[in-house]
Amino acid sequence: MSEPRPGQAHAAAEEAAGAAPELSRAELHRLSQAEQERIVSPLAGANERMIEGALRPKRLSDFIGQTRVREQLSLVLTGALRRGKPPDHVLLSGPPGLGKTTIAMIIAAELAAPLRITSGPAIERSGDLAAVLSSLGEGEVMFIDEIHRVARPAEEMLYLAMEDFRVDVVVGKGPGATAIPLEIAPFTLVGATTRAGLLPAPLRDRFGFTAHLDFYEAAELEIIIRRSAALLGVALRDDGAEEIAGRSRGTPRIANRLLRRVRDYAEVRCDGVVSRDVARSALELYEVDAHGLDRLDRAVLDALVSRFGGGPVGLSTLAVAVGEESETVEVVAEPFLVRAGLMARTPRGRVATPAAWEHLGLPPPEAGGATGPGGIAAPGTLFE
Repeated sequence: MSEPRPGQAHAAAEEAAGAAPELSRAELHRLSQAEQERIVSPLAGANERMIEGALRPKRLSDFIGQTRVREQLSLVLTGALRRGKPPDHVLLSGPPGLGKTTIAMIIAAELAAPLRITSGPAIERSGDLAAVLSSLGEGEVMFIDEIHRVARPAEEMLYLAMEDFRVDVVVGKGPGATAIPLEIAPFTLVGATTRAGLLPAPLRDRFGFTAHLDFYEAAELEIIIRRSAALLGVALRDDGAEEIAGRSRGTPRIANRLLRRVRDYAEVRCDGVVSRDVARSALELYEVDAHGLDRLDRAVLDALVSRFGGGPVGLSTLAVAVGEESETVEVVAEPFLVRAGLMARTPRGRVATPAAWEHLGLPPPEAGGATGPGGIAAPGTLFE
């Protein structure tokens, strides 16, 4: 039996904590397309990334939220500038939409260095990586998004490049193959990942600075929304910003998207001013409730509570009940429901928490009185 790849234990821990399982490239593409169609998706399409470019802060002092990460990173960059040397390699982890790409751009701006951007899936062979590394100038910043998806041969080349600023280019095949060492200019690698547990230990250990980005507080999102509104020329009242922030799932990307949709509603159906009532009416039209749940989220919760008595119920059964594929429910809907405390994953299946019943306006079952499908008594209690 082959040895497990380093990082698999961390991946298992992430999955047990509610992270989505690793899927094939085709499955990831299909699910990302489905996810991007949701107004509350933390993912961004190509067109939205162009819009985001105009809203991104350019300097660390302008970055809102992530206070501890911002302060730590400021020390790292300031120290490197004073020494006149590139800073340590930086690893940014956390859910999508929290600002990892923005921070990478800020690092390059603070260092007054060019930024080279690529992604893990785009680096399929070691030759692809060697071509990029050999063209880097001294002090340049290289950003690899989704670094956990870099191909294994390229990953091993990255070890040497990060540590010794050298790559070995293999010429020929078989016994006659020779490795030609190629020196590269000192650079700073910034890696971003949503699945830090999938990174092999040798790669993680080569990052001198590691930061995890957390979800934002509503007050921080209000500041971000007001800043974006000013840049977009949106007339926004404080109560309107508060209403949008409360439905943004702690994610700036979602907050900015909701702001643009509310702006459209305000300009077409109202006087153009975004107030609490206008924001509430607009987001109800887009089926985003007060807790940030959309149609799919509520369908999953409603099926779990109304049809299966709160569970436990298997994933495939729950998916059939809402008319979706199992992977869609598991990857698209469940992560936020689990994080929001509305659903729990147990060895016996998915279970609705008391907060889920409350959110749907239903009284939770009495202890010992839980029922399963068809009113059959379920063993144990839901909330033991």
